[in-house]
Amino acid sequence: MLERMLIGRIENRVLVGTVAFLAIMIVSGWVAINEGARMQAYQDLQLARSIENGAALYVVNCSTCHSSDGRGVQGAGPGLNNPQLFGYDFFPEMTQQITELNTEKKALQVERGHSDTTDARKAEIDARLEAINTEIEAVANQARSQVQAAVDMGYDPLQFSRTKNLGWVGTLDSFIFTTLVHGRPASAKYSSLGAMPAWSQAAGGPLRDDQIRDVTNYILNWNRDWTLDDLFAVRHFAVQPVDPATFVGASTEPSIAQEFNSDVDAVVAALATVVGDPQSGQTLYNGSLACAGCHVAGAGLVAPALEGTYTRIVDSRLTLPEFAGYSPEKYIVESILYPGNFLAPPAYPNAMTPNFADQLTLQKIADLVAFLETQTGPSPE
Repeated sequence: MLERMLIGRIENRVLVGTVAFLAIMIVSGWVAINEGARMQAYQDLQLARSIENGAALYVVNCSTCHSSDGRGVQGAGPGLNNPQLFGYDFFPEMTQQITELNTEKKALQVERGHSDTTDARKAEIDARLEAINTEIEAVANQARSQVQAAVDMGYDPLQFSRTKNLGWVGTLDSFIFTTLVHGRPASAKYSSLGAMPAWSQAAGGPLRDDQIRDVTNYILNWNRDWTLDDLFAVRHFAVQPVDPATFVGASTEPSIAQEFNSDVDAVVAALATVVGDPQSGQTLYNGSLACAGCHVAGAGLVAPALEGTYTRIVDSRLTLPEFAGYSPEKYIVESILYPGNFLAPPAYPNAMTPNFADQLTLQKIADLVAFLETQTGPSPE
């Protein structure tokens, strides 16, 4: 005789199965709905532990240079508990005003460099450029006067982002992490305690990658709604040398924009009064100006290759009708100051930022010209 089933009637078994299925679906749905919150809570817990570990590592390894509260040590390490590191703008309206003025300034400088710009129009542009410079300085002085105590410590309210000042295109997280990994050898030039060492074991330092991550998370945890009191509490702001190799005893010569209003003909005429150093030009080309990043060896994808530059200018570029009467020097100077005036074939994009007139002095232009004149070999084009 068959054993009696726990639920005898088929109808009851169907009902129980249906209820059990619905219960399973409800429980599964509840788990799915709350999984995001559960994972977020887990991640928050892991981050909290990482920050706690980072705090202990920071005190042992970083506080000597950057201070235990992260405000920096004057003459040694910059403040990390610092609105400048996090790119906080205390005067966004003034920043926008200066940005608009600089945009107008660069457009006028480009117009002034065109060969068809009349002398009368150049005079108008010169007057407006002078007025723009006066307006920019007035706005800058207004901003600085409101945070004078921080300005006296090396802060510039119009250069409020550490990463932007350095030209860093990644995230703040990656900037802090990679700086810890590799150190900052150039800081030996302006820190009383010497260069910041590499902290990663991969670079010969004492910390594992997970410990580097913990310290990074601890520093990032300082971010908040910054106040002027936070700004005034910083003891040391980061030094911003454009080129660390020339930071000590850097030149005080005026830039091309300041001395010549970026006038190509005036610059070319003045080149006759200085002697260019091709070795210094090569250092500029490969170093602080980062020209080699686009003008790579071989046929470049975004810019003409370095090899054969001078040969191309003489044998190809200057044979074009638009360059009638140009000297090689004038072609080079105009290409540096106004890269958008002529786009070299085969249709390279105008990716070169036309701001070198603000960075270069007459001597540096002469050095670059001298270096490019050494590139007389075969052209890869």
